[in-house]
Amino acid sequence: MSLNFKKRIAFHFIVATAIVIAVVFGIVYLIVQQTVYRNIDNDLSFEANKHTKEIYQTEDGIKFIHKGEWEETEHREVQVNPVFIQLTNKLGEVTDKSPNLKEDQLIFKNENKYGDHFNTKLKERFIRQAQIPIEKNGKINGYIIAAMSLDGSLMVLENLRNTLLFLFPIVLIGLFFISSFLAGKSISPVVLITNTANRITKNNLNERIELPQNEDELYDLSSSINSLIDRLGKALEREKQFTSDASHELRTPISIIKGTLEVLIRKDRNVEEYREKINYSLKELDRMAIMIEQLLVLARFDSNTELATNATSSIVDIMNQIIIQRTPSILDKNIDLVIHTEDGEETELNTFHTHLILDNILSNAIKYSHLNGKIEISIRGNSNAVSCQIKDYGIGIKKSDIQSLYTPFFRSDALNHKDIKGVGLGLSIVQKAAAVCNAEILIHSDLGKGTAVDIRF
Repeated sequence: MSLNFKKRIAFHFIVATAIVIAVVFGIVYLIVQQTVYRNIDNDLSFEANKHTKEIYQTEDGIKFIHKGEWEETEHREVQVNPVFIQLTNKLGEVTDKSPNLKEDQLIFKNENKYGDHFNTKLKERFIRQAQIPIEKNGKINGYIIAAMSLDGSLMVLENLRNTLLFLFPIVLIGLFFISSFLAGKSISPVVLITNTANRITKNNLNERIELPQNEDELYDLSSSINSLIDRLGKALEREKQFTSDASHELRTPISIIKGTLEVLIRKDRNVEEYREKINYSLKELDRMAIMIEQLLVLARFDSNTELATNATSSIVDIMNQIIIQRTPSILDKNIDLVIHTEDGEETELNTFHTHLILDNILSNAIKYSHLNGKIEISIRGNSNAVSCQIKDYGIGIKKSDIQSLYTPFFRSDALNHKDIKGVGLGLSIVQKAAAVCNAEILIHSDLGKGTAVDIRF
């Protein structure tokens, strides 16, 4: 069945309501039916017990006393709802009966000999009977059977049944229209949310969904969508900024190389000049290659592409490998490298991500250290966690710039440090790698005194 959301709500409501109404109507009918029969049964029991005081025992069986007076009373009075009385012996043979039965007799049921009430027929008309034993000295001598017409009661029950069956579809139809109207009112905020969301595009992220007055589920939904749009807008802004910065950073070495080569071919030059310009161009190409490699790493992090295997190593082994790779840079600046280790060798970490984090941070410490400077590496760990601190005593970072260090292409006070090569992508890679391996990075720095980076795995 293809129904819209509003009609599905109304349909489900009607189905549930139909079940409830059917159960309620059924209970009402049964209660009325039981009440009618209980009242008739009480009347029959009363009549039967009353007439047990007007009987006597003869050789022919149980008989009524003053039956002639009873007949005269029936001739004088009009009985709207007559009661039929019949006496039987214990075998069910009729010994006497009320005058209004004439030639007819009531049905005797041997299985109902202990005072049960039941429906039967008299001259093809429904009656209700009560069959009560007549006892003397603890023995049953016979039965008194009282009966009363069920025509009026059955008519009442039939009218009630027909009324309920007639009202059932009418109530459901009325409720369907009411529930459809209420469902439409209820989902109107959803329609508003849908219309607003449809108007929001990549180029139109300024529009927001109006929050409902009541702080209910729809309020939470609208608020969540607005928050999602805010995050999406910020992500798109970062993407635009990243693309712009990447384009600029890539154009710079290309322009330098192009300009250098153009100058080089304008006239003949000696070997040294050719060598100098070519070496300069090669350095720019190396810088561009590093930048492209880092951009690819960032792009693969952003696209959740698998970057490495699940190989693991201890942090000490990873750090030793990095130090070996960075030894030429350390020797060039004559840096005093001090390493402190306190356990941590047994803790296995993801080799790729840990290497990526530690290598970028140590590389920064080397680049921003002074000649003849000092770098301290402290490793601490146990079976549950491991931490590493890389501390240099170099130029330091402005307090106001620390919060921007993870922004791609951001370099603190770059104009004053043109001699220090870099593109500002290292810490962006560190942040994304840390997020993957659940590491925590804390940076502390004093301008002119140095920087300490704490990494907790």
